[in-house]
Amino acid sequence: MSDVAERYRRVAGRFTDRVNEVPTKAWEHPAPCDGWVARDVVRHLVDWIPAFLTTASVPALPVGPSVDDDPVGAWSTLNTGIQALLDDPATSAVEITHPQAGTHRLDDAIAMFFLGDILVHTWDLARAAGLDETLDQDVVHDMLIGMEPLDDMLRTSGHYGPKVNVPDSADEQTRLIAFTGRQP
Repeated sequence: MSDVAERYRRVAGRFTDRVNEVPTKAWEHPAPCDGWVARDVVRHLVDWIPAFLTTASVPALPVGPSVDDDPVGAWSTLNTGIQALLDDPATSAVEITHPQAGTHRLDDAIAMFFLGDILVHTWDLARAAGLDETLDQDVVHDMLIGMEPLDDMLRTSGHYGPKVNVPDSADEQTRLIAFTGRQP
């Protein structure tokens, strides 16, 4: 099993735990992303990840129930499909080309474009639903040190709001959340 497959399993596993813990009424609680509710956090991942991969020559991801009807089932179906791609050495090594992201091995693309999104959105979902916000510290560390040098480019991409100031003594998770424009 590749390192990416294992990291994905850890990060997505924590997101899955949070999805499974969301109380029914909390799906409509406001999320840290402006204009989103908890359900929209799942919707974002369930919509954009398969859309990104449609340009790739990899097996299609399974389609689950709608996020409106069953956010747990929608995420579970997508997550199982992604993990299956990563667990297959031949598929995970396939080169994919995306019009904006360029050409990458599938596992590298998942590591670059999906892992960080799932990680931060785990925090968003937990915050919206009042759940444990603890993230995988190893992945937080890697993401933070990887993103900090790209500050200007990330801000101009429109995917992140202005950095929130936190004390220099803040832990890495707090610094990462603040770096992505969220109020820790």
